[in-house]
Amino acid sequence: MADTSDFRNGLIIKFKNDLYSIVEFQHVKPGKGGAFVRSTLKNLKSGKVLDNTFRAGEKVDTVRVERKKYQYLYREGDSLVCMDNETYEQINVRADLFGDSVGYLKESEEVDILFDGSVIISVEAPVFAILKVIETEPGFKGNTATGAVKPAKLETGVTVNVPLFINADDVLKVDTRTGDYVERVKT
Repeated sequence: MADTSDFRNGLIIKFKNDLYSIVEFQHVKPGKGGAFVRSTLKNLKSGKVLDNTFRAGEKVDTVRVERKKYQYLYREGDSLVCMDNETYEQINVRADLFGDSVGYLKESEEVDILFDGSVIISVEAPVFAILKVIETEPGFKGNTATGAVKPAKLETGVTVNVPLFINADDVLKVDTRTGDYVERVKT
């Protein structure tokens, strides 16, 4: 149990019967009325972000979370097999805990798994993935000014929209949170 004076970025709290991470917060002391804390919270299960205002000194339930590095090994049905980087113990993690980022994971990629005791709360994949284009329409030299995009299938099977100058076998940097093309990577 803590109160709003204990808030810090990344703190995990129990709020509305769900677990939320504090993304950012601001203590506000208006000229009239009581002080309050304006906060942005991210739901650890769904990834949805919400804004909430707490009264100054309001009690909140905190959750002690352990973060461990794991290596994604392979997919097995509806779960992904991951290996603890320290103990080499393998665990199965439900694919839905990865959210949309599961489509951008390559085998041997490192992920952070958050535990509440022995229960997996959520999984954080790397923010950016470096992936090879397997299939796309041929690009045209100099066709970069229009801002037009075309679909490209990547090595993990996911399809993203890319600029027209991207060709098959190009290596791309993709944002795993949004699925957006970031840049072409020189190999």
